[in-house]
Amino acid sequence: MIERPPVAPATAVRRLARCVLTTFWLLAVRRIHLPKRCVGLQLTFADGTASKVYRDTVVDRPATADPAVLVVGFRLRAVRGQLAHALFRFESLFNTPLFVGFSGFVSKLWVAHDSNDVYRGVYEWDGATLAEDYVRTLWRVLALVCVPRSIHYEIVPGLTRLQLLGDPATLKGRAPAQMRDALRLTATERLPA
Repeated sequence: MIERPPVAPATAVRRLARCVLTTFWLLAVRRIHLPKRCVGLQLTFADGTASKVYRDTVVDRPATADPAVLVVGFRLRAVRGQLAHALFRFESLFNTPLFVGFSGFVSKLWVAHDSNDVYRGVYEWDGATLAEDYVRTLWRVLALVCVPRSIHYEIVPGLTRLQLLGDPATLKGRAPAQMRDALRLTATERLPA
């Protein structure tokens, strides 16, 4: 998919409000979980950087009918130094209502900053169009705290998160021909604790 600009501000506000309400319902019925199985996994990207997964968020839902992987990358404007990054990782849990209630959301891996200060989210969605609706809405929120022009995304239809993590080579032939190196996963590794 070609990266498209963010949605109009009024559209973003409506979508985010609906998402927050849905998230609170999902919390009330205990359908949101933070499993640990992927936490600590190191992801390596085609630009030569590597980052660790620091959180995993999944929603109980029916089986995915139309899987798509979404990878979002961005650089935060005012977060510098280890303490600031640690505080951001803690605070980021409170951002969950801004995505988990979107239609089609399946899961998100929260990926810590790399040596270029790029944070990433690796998502699975039920539907590439729903993934794009989400990311173009999220852009409005991210733009408030990110370095200008640092927000980018890639959507790969027909791929689950499990397939991607199990064999990043599955991107070959499925990913956009010009997929950004900073968003193209090349390897996963379980590091010793």
